[in-house]
Amino acid sequence: MNFDLVIIGSGTAAMVAAFRVRAAGWSVALVDEKPFGGTCALRGCDPKKMLVSGAEVVDAGRRMQGHGVGGQVSIDWSELIRFKRSFTDPVPEKHQQRYDDKGIATFHGRARFIGPNSLSIDENEVRARYILIASGAAPVRLGIPGEDLLIDNEGFLAMEQLPARIALVGGGYIAAEFSHIAARAGAAVTILQRGSRLLPHFEPELVGWLMESFEAIGVDVRTHTEVVAIEQGEGSFLVHTNSGGHRESIEVDRVVHAAGRAPALDHLNLPAGGVAAEGGRLHLNDYLQSVSNPFVYAAGDAAQLGPPLTPVSSHDAKVVAANLLNGNQSKPNYAGVPSVAFTLPPIASVGLSEAQAREAGLRFKLKTERTSDWYTARRVAERVYGYKTLVEEGTGRILGAHLVGPHVDEVINLFGLAIRHGLTADDLKSTMFAYPTGASDLGNML
Repeated sequence: MNFDLVIIGSGTAAMVAAFRVRAAGWSVALVDEKPFGGTCALRGCDPKKMLVSGAEVVDAGRRMQGHGVGGQVSIDWSELIRFKRSFTDPVPEKHQQRYDDKGIATFHGRARFIGPNSLSIDENEVRARYILIASGAAPVRLGIPGEDLLIDNEGFLAMEQLPARIALVGGGYIAAEFSHIAARAGAAVTILQRGSRLLPHFEPELVGWLMESFEAIGVDVRTHTEVVAIEQGEGSFLVHTNSGGHRESIEVDRVVHAAGRAPALDHLNLPAGGVAAEGGRLHLNDYLQSVSNPFVYAAGDAAQLGPPLTPVSSHDAKVVAANLLNGNQSKPNYAGVPSVAFTLPPIASVGLSEAQAREAGLRFKLKTERTSDWYTARRVAERVYGYKTLVEEGTGRILGAHLVGPHVDEVINLFGLAIRHGLTADDLKSTMFAYPTGASDLGNML
């Protein structure tokens, strides 16, 4: 079978590229060994946020106790999972129908390179003018005894019953978000983080303020703690740790991998396709094209040139589609891409960190403040609220914005808009936002 383009994967990047190239009249095929829909729709951001919705209600009730709200609200885990599945279960069939309607060929199976322009998909051989790797990401291997006993994000989001005791190995987005969901649903949660703090991609001051919310819900955060082995017992698991030479074992009912993800490339047989990679990452040029095989492009988490976020996957796909159709002219632009960890409250960031700005030798005005006394926080009885902003001296350009607290997952988008389109601090300060809203605080942050 021959096609103009074959896409490996079925997530956001794959779908966007497939539709754009197919609309130009190309023959397109798509292959995935998992149900169509990709990580975000089926195993990541969308279903996770549906679970967060339940945790938000519990959190709001707790905060407003003694402020006019009485009674206890609790999470029924199995009902919450059913609610999540009301969204995820129909996704593969909907995606299949959309591909069928547009005349895009689909394959369910594992794709492997057998030549520069050819793939084997189970027992089928497929040839293409171009191949797009949009296979997403997978949990990194930890290299410890018993790591196969871990469940990943997909396993956590599929749990029919909530275990009484959960350990999360790692301290990034997954650990932070899942711990807030599970603890508010009634589980005893322990986070085991090898580094010195959680959420290392966010500003340390803001993470420090956010840690109060972990303490308030009883999450046991252990930093400088390396997991060295996992052992299965009778109906439970023993997690063996090492913290500065101090050995300890923790008994839990479930252990979750939250130690990071990397491009899912292991099963693609890249050498057979002449596709260069090193250290688990593809070698790509500025056009998201393989440096060693000009017939191969990559997008999204598989490319990992930009932040591992769904909007980046969509952006990459548009760049690749344009380059396929018009020749290499488009390059990805990752300026002003916001990042959010959906803890309660959320923490958000866009642009440069303080350390990055100083390393770049930029001159800027730095403003940092904890604002628990502002109306936005007091209205919902939230103690965690604050910000850090960086504005370039002379130009007024916003270099970076870092927020934690109520509504910051939405407000951060305004800072992202400013950074991406060159709006200045004065532009934002002179804008009249609806009041009282989270956005109406923005002028006081600059």
